[in-house]
Amino acid sequence: ISFGVVGLGSGVTLLAYGFGAYFNILPGSEWSALMLTYGFPVAVIGMALKYAELKPVPCVTYSDAQMVREKCSTPVLKQVKTDVTRFRYGDEQHLDEALKRIFQYGQGGGIARRSAPVLQMIREEVTEDGKYCLVLAFKAKDLQLSDFERRQAKFASFFGPGITSEVCKGADDLYEVRLISNTEA
Repeated sequence: ISFGVVGLGSGVTLLAYGFGAYFNILPGSEWSALMLTYGFPVAVIGMALKYAELKPVPCVTYSDAQMVREKCSTPVLKQVKTDVTRFRYGDEQHLDEALKRIFQYGQGGGIARRSAPVLQMIREEVTEDGKYCLVLAFKAKDLQLSDFERRQAKFASFFGPGITSEVCKGADDLYEVRLISNTEA
């Protein structure tokens, strides 16, 4: 649930009812000052949260992956799934810190910040050999598959231990990073 929507809705409701009560359009004129006093900061906080809001990314989970997740997923993969499928506040994009370290924005051998990949969706699936896999699908217009392949080991070490990573190209500037848990079922 979006705290920005809740705060903004509550604040605007308090303000509207407070003004209505103040001008005797609505009952409760003795409470109008209190509603106006609290409605304004609640509405401002709601607007600030709405402005800083980062929406969750879609998650596709196959039924076989759901069964294997509890046994085979690592705590880091569970945390990644939880973090990107909920509302976040103040972050520029999902997995921002991880991508900054993996792609080394603005550093020698790194990429420019404006070329950073953006997480579009995640998918939970099971590999052919029965291992749990979390697929991160990134949109990156300015990057090539080789840019991801060079950092394949960094993906594994950042999201590890117990993780193997694979990189492949999807359709239309989409690149998939497959984080495969080495834990057996």
